[in-house]
Parts: sequence; C-alpha cells; structure tokens
Amino acid sequence: MTWMLVLKSFSEVRRIARGIALSSLACLVVLTAGHVLRRLDFTIDPFLWAASQVISSFLCFTIAANVLVRFRGTRDRGALLLGLGIIILGLIQLGGVIEIYHHLSDAPARLRVPLTWMVGRTLFACLLLCAYSVEKRLPRARDPNRDVLATLALVAVAGYLVTVGFLAFPHEPPIHPSSPLLPRPWDLLPALLYIAATTRLRRAPERFRSTFDYMLVWTAAMNAGCQLLASQSARLLDAPAAAAQLLKVSSFAVLLGATLVDNSRLFSRTQDLATTDSLTGLANYRRLVEVLQNEIERSGRTHRPFGVLLMDLDGLKSINDRYGHLTGSKALCRVADILRSECRSIDVAARYGGDEFALVLPETNEDSAERVTSRILERFQKDTSEPQLSLSIGVAVFPESGLTVEQLLDAADKALYEIKARKRMEGSQTVRP
Repeated sequence: MTWMLVLKSFSEVRRIARGIALSSLACLVVLTAGHVLRRLDFTIDPFLWAASQVISSFLCFTIAANVLVRFRGTRDRGALLLGLGIIILGLIQLGGVIEIYHHLSDAPARLRVPLTWMVGRTLFACLLLCAYSVEKRLPRARDPNRDVLATLALVAVAGYLVTVGFLAFPHEPPIHPSSPLLPRPWDLLPALLYIAATTRLRRAPERFRSTFDYMLVWTAAMNAGCQLLASQSARLLDAPAAAAQLLKVSSFAVLLGATLVDNSRLFSRTQDLATTDSLTGLANYRRLVEVLQNEIERSGRTHRPFGVLLMDLDGLKSINDRYGHLTGSKALCRVADILRSECRSIDVAARYGGDEFALVLPETNEDSAERVTSRILERFQKDTSEPQLSLSIGVAVFPESGLTVEQLLDAADKALYEIKARKRMEGSQTVRP
C-alpha cells in the first residue's frame, strides 16, 4: 500500500514537472517570436487598430449576452461572473481607442503603455483566475436577478480595485524601446495571471461540463500569449503589438463560438424537455397533438390514411396499491419500452396522460393498425416480468374515424373504453358462481 502511494505521488510529480516544462517552453517560443517581430519595420494603421478594438468589444458584448442566456438555463455562476466581467472589459476597450490616439500624439520619449490596456487585461486575468473559486463562496440566492446584480457589483468592485491599483503609481507603465529583453515589463504581470489561470482551469476537470468550460482553458492560454507578445513591443502599434491584438481578438472569437455551441445545445435540450415525457422518455401530449396535426396535413396532400392507437394500462391503481408507486412507475416504463421496440422509425409513441399511451402510425390503414394492435398485445402476453401487465387498445384511422385531432382522439377513446367495458363484463362473468 505504501509503495502504491509513493508511485502515485511520483507520477503526480512527474505530471506537474512535465506541465511546467511544456508551459515554460511555450512561453519561451512566444517571447522569441515577439523578439523577432520587434525587428520588423512594421506599424499597424491606427484606424485598423481602432477597428480591431471595436470588433473585440463587440465580441465581448455578444459573449456576455450569450452567457446571460446560458446562466438562465444552467445557473452557472462562474460563467456569469466572467460574462459580466467581459462587459466591463468591452467598455474599457472602447475607452482605449481614445487613449491610444492621445498616446500617439506624445513624443517617443514619453511613450507609455495605455492604462486602459493594463486595467482591462489585468481585470480579465483576475476574473479567469478566481471565477470558479468565488462561485463556491457566493451566498446562494433563489432569485437569479439577485445573482446577476450581486455578481455585477462584485465585478464592478474588482474593476475599481484594479484601476485604483494602477493609478496608485505616480506614472503610467513606461515603454523602454532600447531594452533588449523586455521593452514592456509591466505586461508580464497579467501574463503571469493568465498562466496561473490556465493552470487552474486545466486542473479542474470537474468544470469540463460544457464547451464553454473547456474553451476557457484555451482562452486563458491565448491571452497569456497575447501578454507575452505585448511585452516585446518597443513602440505603440508595432509588429508585436499587432500580433498581441490579433491573438486577443481571436481568443474572444473562440470563446464566443463556445457560448454559441453551448446555447444551441441548451435550446435543443429545452425543446426536448418541452416535448418529452420525463418518466418514460416518450413524446408528451403536446408533441402528440403536433404529430397528429402534421399527419392530418400530410394525409390531406397524399390522400393516404394513418392510424392512431390509444392504449390504457389495466389495473395501474391495483399495482400501486399492492406493489407501491415505484413499481407502478416502472410498469409505465415497461409499457414505453415495449412500444418503442414495436415502433417503426416513422411511428411516434407518446404518453397521453396518466396510465394512457398513444401510438401514431403513418401510412397505415385499419387492417394494418389492427395487426399492430395484435402484435403489441401478444408482446405483453409473452412478458414474464412481475407484475404481469395488461393493455387495452382502441383504434382510430384517418379519415374514416375523423378529420381533426379532436375527432381522431375521441374515436380512439371510445373504441378503447368499449374494449375495457368488454373486459369488465368478461371478468364479471368469470367470477360469477
């Protein structure tokens, strides 16, 4: 046992060491690329840079809107914190467009790192680093609107503290064009925070519940690369600064794509829940009516019939009284399983309500519907599971039994209760002395 613990600890140390080595190598490669770019005689057009800032802000606002939608469906507070933080970041980036033009008017010797850049980058790094830790410590509120307001207040306080932290220094972070290694050493501060956030997110596999959670790791890593490239920028809007801006915008595009994928899955799941019975997994009454209406319209065009079977599980109350409601629920699921196994791919089985089920049979006349009924009843007779289940089935066919959804269901219901009345009569004759 001791040797196993030692081997496990050794493996963990090796994994950590490998991660540190790979991260260090990646940072070295990015810094080298930035150093090479610094030697290029290139300056990005200020209007193009301003356009990229506006695009980046637009991506931030779109991400935030999608995250708010996601929060309504998942109550993911970590994502909410990041989404609201990204709103603040988008506003800061828009303010940076004005600030950068102010810096371009300065003499080269007075060049400074834009304060909005440092505040926005550091704020986003802090939120990435602390989002899921803060989520666990926030008080649980039943009202999601209170969650949004409380989280917004938290993000505003964080933004204020970061801004005050940079304003506390007598001068804005300077640029050292003559430095051979780090012309903008201040950019290493958010870079280290992004690297820590990447490590923190990678070591939280329980958070990988969605595409958004997974892509946060890549977003943090891309922003770390952005800051390392920016640290090699010797003047405003040079090649390393342009590369850093491109990487930053790309990181937000990646995160936006993740939120769109997650929201599309969320909407699909919501639609499934709205049209599926939660116990049996069959279609619910709403979906049944929709399918019947579609079949009526299709049959009206093709002049082909379709069948409707309305079924009732006999003696569900007796099963509940004798075996318990859990067994009764399992009995309903057994019925659903048998219906699924007997359905064609074009058929639709639904839970009509309570202990009643329905089966829509496209391209089926009355004789074929009766054969399906016999096959289902035979399947129940062969089922040896306890308790033994019995089913009553009423048949209706379009257009003979009716021309509307209500008429078809009413015809099938009447046929069903004729069958049940006949069973009750046969049962009473059986027990008569």
